[in-house]
Amino acid sequence: MTKIETEKQYEATCERMEELLKIVGNETSPDDKNFMELDLISNLVADYEEKHYPVKNPQLVDVMKLRMYEMNLNQTKLASILGVSTSRVSEFLTGKSEPTLKVARSISSKLNINASIVLGV
Repeated sequence: MTKIETEKQYEATCERMEELLKIVGNETSPDDKNFMELDLISNLVADYEEKHYPVKNPQLVDVMKLRMYEMNLNQTKLASILGVSTSRVSEFLTGKSEPTLKVARSISSKLNINASIVLGV
């Protein structure tokens, strides 16, 4: 098989991957037949998933909420970090307004969020 064509083939290949993952470990030699099979079919699965299950770029609101959780920030603390009002942060988090370029730059650097996500590109 050079390419997964159908959902049925995809499911069968995923099942085989699960079986191989029980056999192949970090200590398995790259020359091992199970390792080589796992490597080949995982590439087939990745290609199929890229085409049929594409991962969309995250939305700024979702990433900001995640960062707030990770950094243990509430809206007041975030507003202080970004140098904006709490109501402005609330507007960003509800999607009622977009940050200005200056605030977007601050969001990117201070929350360590990729600029492409902040700018929506």
